[in-house]
Amino acid sequence: MSRYSILIGMKKSNLGRPRAFDANEALDKALEIFWQRGYEGTSLSDLTEAMGITRPSLYAAFGNKEELFRKALDRYAEKASGALSVLEEPSARKAIHKFLTQAVSGQCSQKSPRGCLLVQGALSCSEEGETVRKELAHRRSQMEQVFRDRLIRAKNEGELPDETDPADLARYFATVSQGLSVQSAGGATSEELLKVVDAAMRAWPERDARHESTTELDMQA
Repeated sequence: MSRYSILIGMKKSNLGRPRAFDANEALDKALEIFWQRGYEGTSLSDLTEAMGITRPSLYAAFGNKEELFRKALDRYAEKASGALSVLEEPSARKAIHKFLTQAVSGQCSQKSPRGCLLVQGALSCSEEGETVRKELAHRRSQMEQVFRDRLIRAKNEGELPDETDPADLARYFATVSQGLSVQSAGGATSEELLKVVDAAMRAWPERDARHESTTELDMQA
C-alpha cells in the first residue's frame, strides 16, 4: 500500500489551509486499537482519538466502523505477509516449526499488542458484529488452507507417510497457532509458548524407516 495523504477541507487552520492527515498512519493507529480491544470493544470515540481525526474525516476517508475494520485487517495481513514466506522452506516440518516459532516471537513482542488480531478481533459478538466474526473466521480458514496446500505438497514429495491426511494435519497446526495467540494475550511468556511449539511438533507424522529401507533395497535390486 503506497503512502498518501487525505485532505479534509471541512475546517481550515488560521493560515487558511485544509487540515490534512496521513491515511496510512491513521490506519495503523486504528489497527492497533482494534488489536488491543477487539471490534466491539472499540468505539468510534476510541478510534477518532487514537487516529487524531474527527468522525466526518474518518467516514470520508475510511467509511463506517466495519469498513475501517476490514481495511485494518487488510493492513494487518499486509504486515504479516512476510511470515508466510517461511512455508516455502524445502522441508515442510522445518517450515511449520519456523512459522510457529516466529508467531510466538511476534505475538509476544513489546512493539505491538499481544496475540493475533484474526483470533481475538471478534471471537464472540452481538448480531451487529456477526458479519465481522464471519469475516475473521473466513480469514482464519484461508490460513489453514495455506497450511493444507504446503502439507499436500509435502506428502506428494514423500515427506509425509502415505496414510497422513494433510487436511487433518493442517487443522491441527492451525489450531495450535490460534491457541498460541490466545495464550499470549493471556500473558504467557515466549519461553512457555516455545515449549508448546516443541510439544506440538512431536505430533509430526514420521515415515516408517523400515519401510523406506525396504523400498530403497527394492529399487537397487
